Amino acid sequence: MAENDALPTAEQLQDLLLESPGFTEFLLELAAISASLLGGDAPMLCAITVERETGPATVASSSAEARSLDERQYAFDDGPCLTALRHQRTVLIADLQTDEAWAWYAQAVSDEGIQTILAVPIPSDNGSRSALNCYSTKPHAFGRETVAAVQEHAASLSRILRLAMRVHAAEPYPQHLRSALRSRAIVDSAVSLIMVHNRCGHEAAVELLQLASRSSNRRMNDIAQDILHNASDIPVVVGGGDQ
Repeated sequence: MAENDALPTAEQLQDLLLESPGFTEFLLELAAISASLLGGDAPMLCAITVERETGPATVASSSAEARSLDERQYAFDDGPCLTALRHQRTVLIADLQTDEAWAWYAQAVSDEGIQTILAVPIPSDNGSRSALNCYSTKPHAFGRETVAAVQEHAASLSRILRLAMRVHAAEPYPQHLRSALRSRAIVDSAVSLIMVHNRCGHEAAVELLQLASRSSNRRMNDIAQDILHNASDIPVVVGGGDQ
């Protein structure tokens, strides 16, 4: 983990905001900075979730993987990052594979190889709630010092994030895009559960979901929702899976 004094100062954050062309660009840089400075020996994936009246959205992430890990939670309307921002408390999952409280999420993201999750609320206002979400592929990756550093960093982001929301107008996020995001997350989560259940690869899981959709003459998204709500609906590979 980097030393705390390596984290950006309030002045540096203000400069970053002023130099950024828009709200999304500012947060994208912020997520990248957080991941690079807080990760240390264990590479850290970072994402920032902001929930407004229109619902939660990952407004920036240090990688596509971090964004996907956030979005899988939106399909369930539950998860570590949503718990952190909605209840304004830190959520630490030291070993996702052995944590019974989040077993369902471990299944949903089994294809991502994530072991440790840390979600810390970022105090905000203007009817919005925010959280800094950190992921690692190593179990017990975030020790006490790292957790404290992330909490301190998230607290320091509060003022600049509130300022950013005032300086930069909220970027449009139309209903059809929110629906598309939710549908994609639901399908991705269902595919992950099929992979775990059948011990098969991603392509085979997608083919199973497509086959179930065609044979029942129903949309893939509807089949995926059934799978998420009832594990007995998971289609089975005939003759075994393919690793």
